[in-house]
Order: sequence, then C-alpha cells, then structure tokens
Amino acid sequence: MKMEIIKTVKEMQEKAEKLRQTGKIISFVPTMGYFHEGHLSLMREGRKLGDCLVVSIYVNPTQFGPNEDLDRYPRDFERDHKMAESVGVDVIFYPSNGEMYPAGYQTYVNVEKVTQNLCGLSRPGHFRGVATVCCKLFNIVKPHYAVFGRKDFQQLVVIKQMVRDLNIDLQVIPMPTMREADGLAMSSRNVYLSEKERESALSLSRSLRMAERMYEAGERNVERIVQEVTNFITGHPFTKIDYVKICDVDSMMDIVGEIDRPAVLALAVFVGKTRLIDNHVLGEAITF
Repeated sequence: MKMEIIKTVKEMQEKAEKLRQTGKIISFVPTMGYFHEGHLSLMREGRKLGDCLVVSIYVNPTQFGPNEDLDRYPRDFERDHKMAESVGVDVIFYPSNGEMYPAGYQTYVNVEKVTQNLCGLSRPGHFRGVATVCCKLFNIVKPHYAVFGRKDFQQLVVIKQMVRDLNIDLQVIPMPTMREADGLAMSSRNVYLSEKERESALSLSRSLRMAERMYEAGERNVERIVQEVTNFITGHPFTKIDYVKICDVDSMMDIVGEIDRPAVLALAVFVGKTRLIDNHVLGEAITF
C-alpha cells in the first residue's frame, strides 16, 4: 500500500474513523520531523503494534520559548518521507500551523505537578505546548497506541499523566533511548554541534555511566552523585549545565538526601549553543 500524506485535520479524522469502524488498530508516533534512528525505532515498534501506522510531522510552535530554536529547527520533509517509507509507515500527518491553531484558537492543556521541575523550570510554557499538541493529535489521529521515546523522560511522564487524567482511550508505549555508537543520545539537534562540541557532548552519556557505577557500588547520597556528575561534565569545554537532578520517576520531584525509591538522573546541558538532554534510571542496566 502506498504511503499517504494527509495535511488536513478533517481528512485525518475521517481516515482514522473509517479504520476504527472496520476494526483496524491504529498506532501513532508523533514527531517534529528531521528523523534519525531513534524516530525509526519508534516507528518499527508502532508497525508491530498496529494495522495502520500513522506518523505526524509537525514542529509545534507552542512548545518553543521566545528565544529558542523554532525558526532554525532542522526540517527536511523529502528526507523524512523516504525514511518513513523505508520502515512501513502508512500515513504521514503533515499539518500546517493554520490547521493546528486556526484563527481565534484559545484552548491549552496544563498538566500541573509533574511539569514543575527540570525542563518545566528551564522552559516555561514548554509542557503546556507539548500537552496541548499531543492532546490535539490524539483527537485527530484517534490511535490505540502512541509510541514515545524515553530520552525525554519528563515528557513521557507528562503524556502518561495527561492520558490518565483526561481518560484518553489509548495506551502510551515507552521505548528506550537510541544512541550513536559512541553513546551520544540521538537528537535532531545534534546537527548543530561542531566536531569539537560533539566530543564534549559525550560527557552526558559518560556521566550517566559513572553515576550508575556509583549507584551499583552502593552510593545512595543524592548530593555526592550530582556533584560528581556536575564536576565531570563541567570539566569538558563548551559545556554549561542547565540542570543535573535526581528525581522520583513518577512525580518528577527532586529526591533529597538518600535515594530510597526508583529515581531518574536527568541532565540538561548546553554544549555551545545547543541544549541537549539525557537521563538514566538508576539501577537499570547500562547498555551504552
């Protein structure tokens, strides 16, 4: 079956409704495009889960702050089209800003507590934009399954919370972070890095490995782990830390003192002008 490109909300909703009426399972991967192997891994999982795999490509303006990279965010639809086709995507939903936020638009989704830390502090309004666009996409695509990567751990928690709170009839499927051979978490923003900056960017994944070794050796003091990670990252050129925090995996709130429950070490670091994120749930096997 030839891959379809759908650009309007009405057409996508009609397509989804027909699929559901004939008993078809819809799996969905929301993206901002400029695909890498991480995106493709989500699509392959979606391909296994559903009869129809829908991928959205939409650089959502409401999740970018005034001084962020909305205008220069990498875009290449033809490249994305070929890559999506290669993994068996059935439909690309490719709306315009006017389709998603028509004149007079005024409704937004706020997920409250789990957005108050980490990127919620650094990027005010970011998760309001993420939650809003995902809620809209879920209403447009009507999926049974929505596949998200764990690289943005807080985003995954926010989406799961929204789905639960708003009784959205779908299952959120989390997938592991995909990495380059040297451990760097795959990101569309990696293209911004110069060769020397990219070498320094490896300090993120290496610091996660270091923290996991400390945890495996019995270290449970939050301050000591955070300090070691901070010192390691700032020992590399071009790096400026936004945050290094150890948080409860459900509430996303800081764990203070000793780690006594499931915890995620979350990082956001500027390498040059590029803001990168990464994370690791302490106690899980390191595979990078």
